[in-house]
Amino acid sequence: MTGNHPDTDGTQGLDPQQLGTYFVLMEAVSLLQHHVEQQLRAEGDISSVQFQLLARLAADDGQLTMTQLADGVVYSRSGLTYQAGLLEKAGLITRGSSPDDERATLVTITEKGLALVGGLLPGHIQVVRRLLLDPLTDDDLRQLGDIMTRVRDHMRAQPPRSAAPRKRPAGPTSPAPATTQH
Repeated sequence: MTGNHPDTDGTQGLDPQQLGTYFVLMEAVSLLQHHVEQQLRAEGDISSVQFQLLARLAADDGQLTMTQLADGVVYSRSGLTYQAGLLEKAGLITRGSSPDDERATLVTITEKGLALVGGLLPGHIQVVRRLLLDPLTDDDLRQLGDIMTRVRDHMRAQPPRSAAPRKRPAGPTSPAPATTQH
């Protein structure tokens, strides 16, 4: 997995600096996500994914389609459907047909959902500031923002997950015609 020579599958490995950077990034993201998750569970009894969905809706005039939400928070269709069901049951969102596209489901944040996001935001900001922003200078923050924007844009150049074809089980797609013997 390290080195500049191609691996047996033809891919080039990572040098020690690349590997170290990758591991540091993954550890920092995991630590931040853990603390964010703790804050959201303690203060709002919701997950970070649920908070992302509500915050995205609140930031986008309160309404998005399920596809827009899935692409925005990088979440699977089935996972989003499940999370939306939980949020709807809690009275934090509603789902209905889109007036613009009958195939689309429109998700709308409720007043209760907006109030929850507003109540959680101060603690959320505090965690993000304490863990991510406080150790950075203004120049560090600008550079990190530039770097992560380039990385995100590079990753987003790929088709969104919601556009990926669904995997079908292997095997015949329709039953074989019945044969009769005479």
